[in-house]
Amino acid sequence: MKQRINAKGKNLIGERLKLLRKDAGLSQRDLAARLQLIGIDMDKNVITRIETNQRYVTDFELQALKDIFQVSYDYLIDGVEESVKATLPR
Repeated sequence: MKQRINAKGKNLIGERLKLLRKDAGLSQRDLAARLQLIGIDMDKNVITRIETNQRYVTDFELQALKDIFQVSYDYLIDGVEESVKATLPR
């Protein structure tokens, strides 16, 4: 198992989340709205805190982000690109 001793902040996905969101052409507010539609109570401020590694990400949130961006858990957590599809219908 890979150790994450160089991890900074409170999560491992902040930079990748920001990249995925921008590649999909979504604002933080747009992403929050999509998450709320599937039952994840998150607003723009929460997304900002995740992207800047100031907030932990729950397992439910991780699953929702994986589904929205159609990426694997491995990509979100470790940056391993298997099937990154950051284009979303608008």
